[in-house]
Amino acid sequence: MSTTINTYLTFDGDCKAAFDFYRSVFGGEFNNASTFSEMPPQEGMPPISEEEKDKIMHISLPISNETILMGSDTGGEWAKSFKKGNNFSISVNTDSKKEAERIFKALSENGQVTMPMEKTFWNSYFGMLKDQFGIHWMVSFDQNSP
Repeated sequence: MSTTINTYLTFDGDCKAAFDFYRSVFGGEFNNASTFSEMPPQEGMPPISEEEKDKIMHISLPISNETILMGSDTGGEWAKSFKKGNNFSISVNTDSKKEAERIFKALSENGQVTMPMEKTFWNSYFGMLKDQFGIHWMVSFDQNSP
């Protein structure tokens, strides 16, 4: 596997409806669709509210062998900065932790780290940032990869 780049869309509660529509356009099946109620409790984080629990935490729709359309709903503190039309990130997936760190460090130079690179509960090494040009990036290395 090599480094891939895909689009990650963010919604304010209508992610599932949007992805059902995209699936009707592009075909295929979701290879992942999980809600916030499936997220394990996080230290220092409040529990998921009834209002947020059925929102989409992550969904992915393969478009081709190389391209996946991904998305989620926003909530809590993240919802404050939601704005339609600017609700996407570029997702970079690497084949090594070292390469993920290199790309993250380079992209975040003169930018703003919104989530430092760290191991996640879904077993990915993952971080988010806004680069010096205002573009949002997600960088990850899937630690389950061979």
